[in-house]
Amino acid sequence: MVRLVRSGRIPLQRMPSVRTRLRVTNQLEDFLRDHQPDTFSRKYVQCYPPGLHSLRLSKAAEKLYNFMDAQYFGKVGLGSPEQNFTVVFDTGSADLWVPSSYCVTQACAMHRKFKAFESSTYMHDGRVFGIHYGSGHLLGVMARDTLKVGTVTVQKQEFGEAVYEPGFAFVMARFDGVLGLAYPSLAQELGAPVFDSMMSQKAVDEPMFSFYLSKSASSSGLEGELLLGGIDETLYTGPINWIPVSLKGYWQIKMDSVKIQGAVGFCQGTHGCQAILDTGTSLIAGPTGDILMLQQLIGATPTSIGEYLLDCKRISSLPVLSFTLNGVEYSITAESYVKREMVGNREICFSGFQGVDIPTSLGPIWILGDVFLSEFYSIYDRGQNRVGLARARQ
Repeated sequence: MVRLVRSGRIPLQRMPSVRTRLRVTNQLEDFLRDHQPDTFSRKYVQCYPPGLHSLRLSKAAEKLYNFMDAQYFGKVGLGSPEQNFTVVFDTGSADLWVPSSYCVTQACAMHRKFKAFESSTYMHDGRVFGIHYGSGHLLGVMARDTLKVGTVTVQKQEFGEAVYEPGFAFVMARFDGVLGLAYPSLAQELGAPVFDSMMSQKAVDEPMFSFYLSKSASSSGLEGELLLGGIDETLYTGPINWIPVSLKGYWQIKMDSVKIQGAVGFCQGTHGCQAILDTGTSLIAGPTGDILMLQQLIGATPTSIGEYLLDCKRISSLPVLSFTLNGVEYSITAESYVKREMVGNREICFSGFQGVDIPTSLGPIWILGDVFLSEFYSIYDRGQNRVGLARARQ
């Protein structure tokens, strides 16, 4: 049993995504038409560590993160005294950044900004950073300061102060910044990731963290939780299936197969394919050809902006999708993979699948976002480089 003596519990709040807010304000269609060049897949292609696969990549600093579908956010404190920020706790990236008080873009004006001059523990780094987005570059300067995440305190944590945040997506975002939880190879430009600092400073009991993502608020009001340094056995049922990490960059694992209604549909063959567990998106993504066939099998109809619509009345009759990981089958029903949204007085149902092509030497990539992770308690073990999954209590 994992001890929970000094583990940090961070409540996660489930809020409308950028995509949902754009849809409600009738701005989604224009936004997606302006950002159509497959920004979703470029998040992963540009973030792969140089030298770890056969792709030729741009500079490590030119990374793209697409948080249009992120829904689970939590609080952190930076500086002395603490300045609070809402962040995406993202297993699909490894950098920490928040808006700077010197940022004057509209996106920064809509969010909390870090005031370096108010922190007695602030240390200017002198380096600059740039993260590439579909609508431009997020630019900033590096710094170090005291970081508090739940009850866990990190001294002299490296982070980015964003002085320029481009794009309308950040204006609509309900989060101020991003705290990446992937391996340090994804953060070569920005220094040690937060969890690496926690481990080196012995701020957590165990070199692991775990996520519980609820599909709706529980009776206790819990919508989600990140637990640093341990496992909460009350949030899952059954045994934990441990799966080795296949490549230390993302939390990437081998996937044996993807089945539709019990029949093998994708990832066939001796090598199977690869999967990334990504709390920074709510979607399930896979190779474009496979996802197109999947959309057809569930009767999803494409729209002019690349989304797929479903008849809400048919959800109960849609097939079960299952992913086999380390010999264990993980099934999700249409109640999980269909996303429901209210537009005015009308409910609209969307497919939670999206096509993305990321060829690697280990095989094609699938991204398992919150559509998958809200069904399962997920554990990320840096000590033994493995991922644990168990059925979440709902």
